[in-house]
Parts: sequence; structure tokens; C-alpha cells
Amino acid sequence: MTMLIKYDTFSEDVTRFYLAECVLAIEAVHKLGFIHRDIKPDNILIDKDGHIKLSDFGLSTGFQKKHDSTYYQRLLGSEAPQSASAHSARNSVMVNSINLTMTNKEQILTWKANRRKLAYSTVGTPDYIAPEIFQQQGYGKECDWWSLGAIMFECLVGYPPFCADSTHETYQKIVHWHRYLVFPDDVYLSQEAEDLIRRLITSADRRLSVEQIKKHEFFYGVNWETIRRIGAPFVPHLRSITDTSYFPTDEIDQADEEKPADTAAVNKDLAFLGYTFKRFSVS
Repeated sequence: MTMLIKYDTFSEDVTRFYLAECVLAIEAVHKLGFIHRDIKPDNILIDKDGHIKLSDFGLSTGFQKKHDSTYYQRLLGSEAPQSASAHSARNSVMVNSINLTMTNKEQILTWKANRRKLAYSTVGTPDYIAPEIFQQQGYGKECDWWSLGAIMFECLVGYPPFCADSTHETYQKIVHWHRYLVFPDDVYLSQEAEDLIRRLITSADRRLSVEQIKKHEFFYGVNWETIRRIGAPFVPHLRSITDTSYFPTDEIDQADEEKPADTAAVNKDLAFLGYTFKRFSVS
């Protein structure tokens, strides 16, 4: 999330790297018998080597449990119930009252300006939640792949596909996604990238499985067995094991301070901005 705020969008090569590692992380969660249910940029961390770590399992649930939408429906109401626990409040998917409108570029910039406020508030954002979670029909692990599609859209376009000026409007857009999923004309996406997004942001019964995702043309050349051993597009330069400068409080650029001047990767973050995904031949 911090990197998206700073760079606005990623190239398809950079997006491919991070999405591929997210696929492996979500697959691992599913193999353990859990659904994460809160996949969003805020919960995707970068480790000391520049690779992905998936965090915050506060809303995760096991496959064996009955999945209903009561929790989410309640949180999307105008007010949270007085009896809600502190834990429930912390994991809320409500959004603070921020007046946002997505009708033009200037107003999209307003949403971006408030992005960190949404992330660091005591409540969250519903922008990445699959429609079946809100509906009275149950859901499965497919909901995590919808979230990944929404993240991919944001990485390439610069904002989530269903962001709006209120929680309720975002909810309505997600539920009626087939009317509101629009790719802006001024942003170039490859045919493979747009196709993958459309196959993730779709009805649960048509959403790609992890096996189909890995075989999708957008990930052509990705070696799923060795990706975590190749060079990452951005590697944080830490001064110690307790360095927290990449977790901004006021200025997002504070992490640039006191970095080694002779490190080529640090110079204007060229290693990240100019990253070329290391494709592997497919045998």
C-alpha cells in the first residue's frame, strides 16, 4: 500500500512479480484449510529481501465453518451495534466518512490522498471484498481470488475498481460489478492483464481456480518453484533488524533518509522503477 501511494501504479512486470507471490501465499493459506477474507494491499508486506508476506488473519475462517454474510451486512449498516467487541471494531470493514467522488481525475486524486487515512484508521475498506460475502448465499475460497483481481486492477490503474464516495455506494458497485467494472481509456493494459482481471473480478462460479491462474498467459514464463529465489524489484535497505522507517507515520518518503549513497538500487529507486521481470524458459 505504501508503495502504491508513492509510485501511483506499477508496470506489468512489477505487478506480475508481486501478484505471482500473492498467488502462492493465498494458495498456501487455502491448503491449510483457511480463507483469508481480507486480502488487500494493506495486508501484503515486503520482507527484507523484497519478497511478499501475507499478514493480518483477523478475518480468516476455516472451510469447515458455516460462512454467512451477517457480520459484513451488520458492518455495512449506518451504525455499528453498541455491543460490538473491540476485536470486531478493529476488524471492521466500514470506512470513515470521507467525501469521495470518482467522476473525474481530480476526484480520483482525492481518494488517493485519503488512502493512508483509510488504511491506518480503526476501520477498513470494503473495496477488495467479493460480492458473495455481502450476499445471503454463502461463499468459499474463491472470494480471495476476487480480492487479488481488485489489487491487480489498482496496481495497474492506480485506484480500486469500485471506489466511491461512500461505503454504501462501494458496496452497491461491488454487488453490481458487471455494470461498474470499467477500464479507463487513458491507461494501457495488455490483453493478458485485462483478461486476467476480468476472470478474477467475476461471479464466483466463473472465477479462475489457482491452477488456472498459474496457467494464465499473464504469468507466462513465471517459474512458480523458484520465484522466491530470484531478485525482487524493490529491496528495502534496512539499517537494523528493528528499522521501521518503511512504515510511514507522517512522510512516506522518510524511508529514503540515510540510505547508502553508493547503492545503485537506492538511487531514485531505479531498480524498482526500471524492473524487468526475469522470465524463465518453459520446458
